[in-house]
Amino acid sequence: MSKPQNTPRLIRQGARRRVKILLIAACALMLFMSLGLVNHLLIMRSSAREPVDTFLVLGGSIRREIYVSQLATEYPQIPIIISKGSDDPCIVKLFERNKTPSQGVWLEKCANSTFGNYMFSQPLLTQWGARHVKILTSDTHLPRAQWMAKIMLGAHGIWPEMELVEESGIPGNTESLIKTILDLSRAILWAFFSQIWQPSCSDIVHLPEVDMASWCVNGFTCEYQGELIPNPYAIRKSAEVTADL
Repeated sequence: MSKPQNTPRLIRQGARRRVKILLIAACALMLFMSLGLVNHLLIMRSSAREPVDTFLVLGGSIRREIYVSQLATEYPQIPIIISKGSDDPCIVKLFERNKTPSQGVWLEKCANSTFGNYMFSQPLLTQWGARHVKILTSDTHLPRAQWMAKIMLGAHGIWPEMELVEESGIPGNTESLIKTILDLSRAILWAFFSQIWQPSCSDIVHLPEVDMASWCVNGFTCEYQGELIPNPYAIRKSAEVTADL
């Protein structure tokens, strides 16, 4: 039996229907994300009037961690996220040296850029119900870090307030117009799509739970500006290498 003459037309009609359904679904999704974004931006404006409820440290210099360990002595009730900072035991020693409570300190270790700092910290901030976050960074990180914070955190109703930590020496990051444009572009895209999907970091460490014994066995190094007692393992290892030479 021969196929009906109108089979190709039915196939085309079916394809058009599927395309139409996909377009409607895409428009509905964009509308949903836009409404969520607008709602969070309105919340962000009111969050600016609330007191600071979280400290977020952008990794890149141990001086920022020194500063937050001192700041935490004045505000022990405010939780802290240190995003991709120094080695865990260095941060432990800083808090011990200042006799600062570490119960509210969390180390986020998934980020490898400023974009990652915000992308992986935001879900934790939202989980805590944070509304006004003080971000500790350096003036060499501006204005890119500030603009990205307003976009990426503001998209979730969080007001970012920058606090600049004085640095010495050569900064670990370099700023450029191209870098700023690229980062702001992906921050804007993320602000939309994070309304429906947010990545979570699988490597978050509670500071009191840092395994110091394991770190001492494997060795660690801290920035000299931290002025911390050297790791005995590192000293012993250095002596062994020198002896071999």
